[in-house]
Amino acid sequence: MIRVSTLGLSLGLASLALLASVQVTANPPTKASTVLEHQVKDIDGKDVDLAKYKGEVLLIVNTASKCGYTPQYDGLESVYKKYKAQGFTVLAFPANEFGKQEPGTDAEIKTFCRTKYDVSFPIFSKIVVKGNGIHPLYSFLTSKETDPKFAGDIPWNFAKFLVNRKGEVIARFAPGDEPEGAKVTKAIEAAIAESK
Repeated sequence: MIRVSTLGLSLGLASLALLASVQVTANPPTKASTVLEHQVKDIDGKDVDLAKYKGEVLLIVNTASKCGYTPQYDGLESVYKKYKAQGFTVLAFPANEFGKQEPGTDAEIKTFCRTKYDVSFPIFSKIVVKGNGIHPLYSFLTSKETDPKFAGDIPWNFAKFLVNRKGEVIARFAPGDEPEGAKVTKAIEAAIAESK
């Protein structure tokens, strides 16, 4: 009787040890290392894998419809049209964290952008870019752990991140930096000039 119990105990301990080794050797989920590893929803609610933009230079902007910087939609459209044939895209992410200046639904935002500013670059579903509920893309863009050179909270609407063809953040611009201004366009041109 004692020998059976000892054998049972030994087998039980062996099973636990095996389970522990399986859990230890299992790969933990990896954190994204580039912008291209994120999934978002477009303005129509469809899933978009940002990997589709591999090989393109991106300008990622958090936008709002009722902000003093809202006229920058014109500048964003201008640089998009100027450089899109060279592999450049603007990605707009409406957000309502600053002064509640993006209160509309996705459908209202889409209509506003198309009718008021004739926007043709991709617009995505409204997301959180700062604080509780921050979207993983913006957590990646603003975290010191994942973006040590350009980390920091989004200060206001129309903050801009320039991303190279490999999905790496290579520059950050303040909300007041005009998209078609020399500071931004020189950085865009330099990124476009880099080889794929």
